[in-house]
Amino acid sequence: MEKARTLQLHTFVPYRLSIASNTVSDVIAGAYRSLFGLNIPEWRLVTVLAEHDGITQQDLGEATRMDKVTVSRAAISLVKRGLARRDPNHGDKRSHLLSLTKEGRALYAQVVPKALALEDAVLADFDRAEIAKLVAMLERLEAAALRLADSEDYPAGA
Repeated sequence: MEKARTLQLHTFVPYRLSIASNTVSDVIAGAYRSLFGLNIPEWRLVTVLAEHDGITQQDLGEATRMDKVTVSRAAISLVKRGLARRDPNHGDKRSHLLSLTKEGRALYAQVVPKALALEDAVLADFDRAEIAKLVAMLERLEAAALRLADSEDYPAGA
């Protein structure tokens, strides 16, 4: 007879992922806040806007996996600060297209070296192969979670 599994929070992978993510995000958020006055949602939007000029808030939400309210608040803040602009979306009158302003692009150019340095510092104890494996494993975890969310068994079978 197989022994029933018990939940040990310190080894429960979803919990460990959440704790690791929150810890890394908190460290990075502190740096972005003190150096550039950006919170994490604002930084994520700046980054996506730098990669995709003229994008809707809905598309920003999908790209960042953030909810509508968080995306909206971050977008409003960036527009108020002159880092982003909101233009009419001629393809859909119900939405607007967001893009970085000249000031937003300049800020992005300042943040990128700091972001990469923070990533290097967080990953300093890992070699290239471990980092590549970690990224691949995270991609697989995300894909598995999305498959589960799309399955007929979710949440009933969860």
